[in-house]
Amino acid sequence: MPIKAGDPIGVVGQQLLRATEQHPDIHRLRRKRHTYNMKTIAAFVLVLSHLAISHAWECYEVLGVNHATQIDAGLGLVVATDRSHRSHLLSGSNWYNLPGNNLRHVSVGHAGIWGVDTKSKVYRVVCFSLNSGHLRQVDAGGNAFAVGVGNTYNSYCLSNSYTWGLNHLAQYPWTSYHRGLKYHSCGYFGCWAIDPSYRVYFTRFSCVNPQWTLVSGLPFKVIEVGSDGSVFGVTPTGQVYQRTGIDASVPQGLSWVRVPVCVSIRHVSYDLGQLWAVSHSGLILRCINSPVVNPPVVDPQGVVDTPTSTPTEV
Repeated sequence: MPIKAGDPIGVVGQQLLRATEQHPDIHRLRRKRHTYNMKTIAAFVLVLSHLAISHAWECYEVLGVNHATQIDAGLGLVVATDRSHRSHLLSGSNWYNLPGNNLRHVSVGHAGIWGVDTKSKVYRVVCFSLNSGHLRQVDAGGNAFAVGVGNTYNSYCLSNSYTWGLNHLAQYPWTSYHRGLKYHSCGYFGCWAIDPSYRVYFTRFSCVNPQWTLVSGLPFKVIEVGSDGSVFGVTPTGQVYQRTGIDASVPQGLSWVRVPVCVSIRHVSYDLGQLWAVSHSGLILRCINSPVVNPPVVDPQGVVDTPTSTPTEV
């Protein structure tokens, strides 16, 4: 079968194939195809299959916030809350306290920096003033609009007419537009949400009568959308997954792929190619996804292995 440029064997595999095609012995083998050493050929094919370019997540602990509980990243900014309900902003390599007390959830994005305190009161960073309304979770990552979830799982939206600029209003006109969702996050291609049964839903941008579509697959307790449209979720057991195949024509994506993290995770956020995560023990992790080529290891018995796979018997 011919190898096409898009086949998942990687550049190294294609170079190895071309070198083999140019070898003078290959022509004698073709003339004597009934004398092939089948075990050698099988091993060669297996080498090609393991030369795929994969992606490895490298995670590093970020110091400065003790016992973190939640994190959000957007527009190059990172905010987090801790177990004592303090909120923090990361600038460079240093964390700074945000004004306001008893915040259990903060979010940063095109709509600004927003927070919700332990009494479900809503705050926005304009000298961190109190806004009208009561929410349990808020997200500022949409197209300059903010969304949130109330204590009775009612969903609310604040249009970008009221989130632009730094003007503080005495009262913000939050619009209730859906019931039965407990977590919201919006990004470049649309909004994602989770219901109390951990089912996942998607809709395109809309603050008025959004049409939610059930996304089949895994149950999630947290779902977060990056400013570029990337989507990550955390399962009830603390595993992290990324939604693949997302683009303008398929904004809901195609499938879920596991992101290997060595500890149990309670919350995630994604921005500018970096995945930020909070473990159940309160650690903050910064993870970077780098493409790597897995070099094969061939032992004298013809068994091929790679650092990311188990030995395969030929």
